Amino acid sequence: MSAPTIECKTRPEGSKPNALRREGLLPANLYGHNVPESLSLVVDAKDAEILLRTAVVNKTVVEVNVPEQSWQGSALIREVQAHPWKRNIYHVSFFAVDPAKLENA
Repeated sequence: MSAPTIECKTRPEGSKPNALRREGLLPANLYGHNVPESLSLVVDAKDAEILLRTAVVNKTVVEVNVPEQSWQGSALIREVQAHPWKRNIYHVSFFAVDPAKLENA
């Protein structure tokens, strides 16, 4: 079974999280293996909700594509921040992993 895929974009400089959410985007971060520094990203809120229905935090490997940064690779969903009872998603963190280490696990 192939890993689910999510498309991300670079977060505009100086953008406010609540303004992004009103536009249907979620703030996200990508950090870890082969990522020179933490990348501030945005993902489509609907795509993230669909992904998170089947994904398990810290267990599901996701293919993350960031065309603007020419970055593509495997990542774990490390953290999901959501409203305590409304369950609205506020933020998603991805941790890039080394595919060679995944195969050995």
